[in-house]
Amino acid sequence: MKALLRRVTPWTALLPLAITVLVGYFGAALWSLFISMTSSRTFPSTNFVGLEQYERLFDNERWQLALHNLAIYGLLFIVACMVIGFLLAVFIDQKVRGEGLLRVAFLYPYAMSFVATGLVWQWVLNPDSGLQNAMQHLGWKDFTFDWIIDQDMAIYTIVIASVWQASGLVMALMLAGLRSIDEEIWKAARLDGVPVWRVYLSIVLPMLGATLATVFVLLSTAVVKAFDVVIAMTQGGPGTASDLPAKFIMDHLFGRANLGLASAGAMVLLLTVLIIVAPLLYARSRRKEART
Repeated sequence: MKALLRRVTPWTALLPLAITVLVGYFGAALWSLFISMTSSRTFPSTNFVGLEQYERLFDNERWQLALHNLAIYGLLFIVACMVIGFLLAVFIDQKVRGEGLLRVAFLYPYAMSFVATGLVWQWVLNPDSGLQNAMQHLGWKDFTFDWIIDQDMAIYTIVIASVWQASGLVMALMLAGLRSIDEEIWKAARLDGVPVWRVYLSIVLPMLGATLATVFVLLSTAVVKAFDVVIAMTQGGPGTASDLPAKFIMDHLFGRANLGLASAGAMVLLLTVLIIVAPLLYARSRRKEART
């Protein structure tokens, strides 16, 4: 009896988590998939229409624009965060004075919500009261920085705000990876006269492969679900110039009462996340098999 209890107790403890995963994640995903293949509007419907909602989705010009913006936003956001985060980590790894204070300062923006970040940067980039106005009052009368109200440039203001917030997290992860590298590698490189930049490029970065992969996945998922910062900064405007898929989905779910189309968009984003995460999970499983 005691042996049976010892076997059953761990599974019993995991039961609430298992139910949450099955119902809250897999159940919700399957329900969304079903709804995306129906003609549901304000309320769920069982009127099956196949892939019709997906056809409407990809024929929608606003969705196409949102995907275009997502590609621009994602590429610039991920590259900028990884480059800036790595450079900050390298800087702090030099055992600089006030290292603890610098780490807190660089990481602090990530502790803020995306709504707060968006509101702060909305004020900074507002032509009438922010950076442009301040520079003109200092004497640079021809200085202009009105990207936030420019249809062609508004999406880049979202990138600026997001990079400012997320670079600190990348720095912290990169710094942890740098601190795990054996000091003997640096000693050997110095003895051989290898330039510092070459050590980072040819030795350090390959050794940070797992860290880089983790950072990439975290940033990629942040790109796919980006919503708060857009709402706080631009509301997707001017017009729909800075619209992203997550905002498109929420607008059609709550604003236009089109549950079927919103669910189709959500399933496309879920598929995007799976495409990003699946190769990493596969690579990790292969490494585990190789070790065993």
